[in-house]
Amino acid sequence: MSDEPGRQEIFRAKVNLETARMPWREMQRYFASGAALYVSSDLDLVEAAFQMSEDNAALINQWMKAGLFGKVTDDQARIWFDADATLWAVVVSPWVLVQPD
Repeated sequence: MSDEPGRQEIFRAKVNLETARMPWREMQRYFASGAALYVSSDLDLVEAAFQMSEDNAALINQWMKAGLFGKVTDDQARIWFDADATLWAVVVSPWVLVQPD
């Protein structure tokens, strides 16, 4: 498709603008509902959001196997809560991707 690179660039720019730093305590409801996904700081958050929106299961599964991506664990949530951490966040409905600094 000839417009594919342009569409991807526009999506990435849009996601970048929608990315924000948020206190973990304000994201507890997403964690409680199972909608909070961890993105390692070794990955680019915008790229992870783009790959989610494209349903790139092969790449996402690689990240998951490497421990770079997945549901936020109870231990992560507890550490971030206790530290009153602020994380990067972006929504790829129905998910909220979160990334520590």
